[in-house]
Amino acid sequence: MGKSKSRIFRKGINDQITKISREDATKNAVKFLNSNNHNEARDLITMFGLGAEELLEAGASYESVVALKNLLT
Repeated sequence: MGKSKSRIFRKGINDQITKISREDATKNAVKFLNSNNHNEARDLITMFGLGAEELLEAGASYESVVALKNLLT
């Protein structure tokens, strides 16, 4: 391990960054879509590259997914 990486670990920077799995991101994106919070949903969709099929299977409404069709892969 290099000097820089060991300094970063000692500073605790990695503890400040929250960890989120793809499943959690999908669930949160669906929750945001169903509550008409499209900005938060858009951020998660673009960060994780979520597809329309994934969101629909997780319970998102068809209308909300179609509204964001230009973002979905």
